[in-house]
Amino acid sequence: MLYTYLGFFGFTFFVIFYTVFKLRKDKFTTSKGYFLAGKSLTGPIIAGSMILTNISTEHLIGMNGSSYKNGIIIIAWEVTSAIALVIAAIYFIPKFMKMGIFTIPEFLEKRFDGAVRSVVAFLLMSSFVITLLPIVLYSGAINIESVFDFSSIFNISKEYSLIYTVLVIGIIGSFYAVFGGLKAVAYSDSLNGIGLMLGGLLIPTIALYQIGDGNILTGLSTVYDFAPDKFDIIGKPDSVLPFSVLFTGLMINQLYFWGMNQAIIQRAFGAKNLVEAQKGLIYTGVLKLFVPAIIVLPGLIAFYYFQDQYYETPDLIYPMLVKKVLPTYLYGFFAAVILGAVLSTFNSVLNSASTIFCLDIYKKIIDKNVSDAKLVKYGKLSSVVLAIIAICVAPMVAYAPEGLYQLLQELNGIFFIPISSIIIAGIFFKQINTKGAKAGLFFGFTFYILTTFILDLNIHFVHLWGIEFVLNFIIMFLVSYLFPTVEEHPYMDKGSDEKSWPAVKTAGLILVTLTILIYVLLS
Repeated sequence: MLYTYLGFFGFTFFVIFYTVFKLRKDKFTTSKGYFLAGKSLTGPIIAGSMILTNISTEHLIGMNGSSYKNGIIIIAWEVTSAIALVIAAIYFIPKFMKMGIFTIPEFLEKRFDGAVRSVVAFLLMSSFVITLLPIVLYSGAINIESVFDFSSIFNISKEYSLIYTVLVIGIIGSFYAVFGGLKAVAYSDSLNGIGLMLGGLLIPTIALYQIGDGNILTGLSTVYDFAPDKFDIIGKPDSVLPFSVLFTGLMINQLYFWGMNQAIIQRAFGAKNLVEAQKGLIYTGVLKLFVPAIIVLPGLIAFYYFQDQYYETPDLIYPMLVKKVLPTYLYGFFAAVILGAVLSTFNSVLNSASTIFCLDIYKKIIDKNVSDAKLVKYGKLSSVVLAIIAICVAPMVAYAPEGLYQLLQELNGIFFIPISSIIIAGIFFKQINTKGAKAGLFFGFTFYILTTFILDLNIHFVHLWGIEFVLNFIIMFLVSYLFPTVEEHPYMDKGSDEKSWPAVKTAGLILVTLTILIYVLLS
């Protein structure tokens, strides 16, 4: 157990000391310094922070649990992200950075009006605090508990052990977001990202090495031969993720997450310039093609070991696989990696939630003349309050019937389809006016809750995303046509003249080709 504690505290404190060292000369007294890292982030730092904000224990546990139960088809959540990142790098981020905005709701006010900004800001904060953060905390607690077995050490029940672990993780994560702002989050994420890649790859590598009697490729071949159907990337119509969803709602989800989601795109807003922002998005796309080795492959290996005996509780599979294949002397390092993955998502989303509260709600509605120093102060205070709410909600998620990751995606649909609809309308369709946007926002929010959680339509929820997206646009165009208004948006064609990265389209084409190639090879 000594090596476990040494590995855990050694890596954890190294990340803390590294972050403190990098920020020793920074003074976070301005909103740009606190919320946008002083516009100082480079491409690699942005990519590291984006990937760690995205990947946490709801992926390690949830997606591996889903691949164990449903096969490799759930890889679609990951590899199609590369296409969305290319689109965001070429079309979205240049528009946003040209306008010099801090938040996505700020864009919506400039395009439509303050009411749209306020409503979307509230919806975004709700989605962060009520859905994403609690699931991240709870799944992280499951993994940490599986390594240290606090319930046995302190002679308490598993339920209480998970609650206490959630509390500790929440408190530690809050410190990053509260005292260091986006820059502390980004630098700690980058280091934790290296740890996650190394630690995450250890599990399938050691497992395949053992299965193949010293040969990793033989091990992979053995796992494949044991259940070849699990490796078919084309999801059947009645599967958890049918192949057809790639052409309906899945890409809308990816476009929103990587191009319009405040928790992700805020890293690009903090870039030194447009070139670094675009590089960050493209580098993230490259990483997303390798991520399935960490959050999909272990689930397939777990099926080889455990067959279908844990189909009812797939979220327990990853911790069990870790205990089965990982040497005890590496437990501590792996637990630190898990903690880093949890903290990176938690503190990143918390920072974005406080940014939205301060800039889109407090400064816009409560005190328009608030000073920068006070805004930073309220940013720290709001982070604490939002963290407390997330910690209180976390134990309620427990074991979702279809797994934590599936639950997260279903809940996310409440918010992101209506929001992504009006953002895309705002960027590409000048014909859609403010009344149309409000109608689309209200319709989309109501439609999804009604069709997903009240009516039993027997339609896959990702297909519902696509249906809702199309209906939203019909509503927006119809209302804009019936209730025309004169709206001028000179900001859309004016702003800074930052130059794009010359290689962005070439790099984007390569990424898209590689994504298609993955489907061709695994189909």
